[in-house]
Amino acid sequence: MSLVRASALVLDFGGVVTKTLFETHPVTEAALGLAPGTLTWRGPFDPETDPLWSAMQRDELSERDYWLTRTREVGRLVGEDWQRMETFVQRARGADAQAAIRPEALQAIGQVRRAGFRLAILSNELDLFYGAGFRGRLPFLAQFDVIVDATHTGILKPAPRAYQAVTAALSLPAEACVFVDDQKRNIDGAAAFGMRTTHFDVRAPGQSYAEALAHFGLPLN
Repeated sequence: MSLVRASALVLDFGGVVTKTLFETHPVTEAALGLAPGTLTWRGPFDPETDPLWSAMQRDELSERDYWLTRTREVGRLVGEDWQRMETFVQRARGADAQAAIRPEALQAIGQVRRAGFRLAILSNELDLFYGAGFRGRLPFLAQFDVIVDATHTGILKPAPRAYQAVTAALSLPAEACVFVDDQKRNIDGAAAFGMRTTHFDVRAPGQSYAEALAHFGLPLN
């Protein structure tokens, strides 16, 4: 047990703050005019439907490469050449950015802020996947003290310098930060760096946020 008090909640963005694209296939299909059931790959929700996801979990390709492949596939389904992940996300999610946010994330963010703790985002591809204008459509992001995005830094988790960037920006030691991510490799990297960690299960978001908030002595209300 660390003697250093937990002082900051550090969240990954895609999958942790937002719902995954796996969870919103019906929304995507409706937005793109595709027949229901067209998108069959389910990632962590049903790995047997998604050999490419399983290969990514074995580190045979990066998360960026996984989503670029899916972007191109879905683009072809609508007769277009998509080369940027943000094209997929913006077309799939439409104008209502807030609808993609997990309600459990908003609850946890509010509780941490009201309790006087710090908040940060550490993402490998926030602006790369969602587009530079996405942040401005999410007022709750104003509650965050720090946003570190590898779209701009070029330093991808699980490199130690990625975690160092966020702890330095917070002016906190690693052990004072609770890091939450849905990718095991990123959790392992954070733990090796000395951060407290919660491996986020996209199939059980409430349970995962409750585990993260327990580091601060807070319930998930």
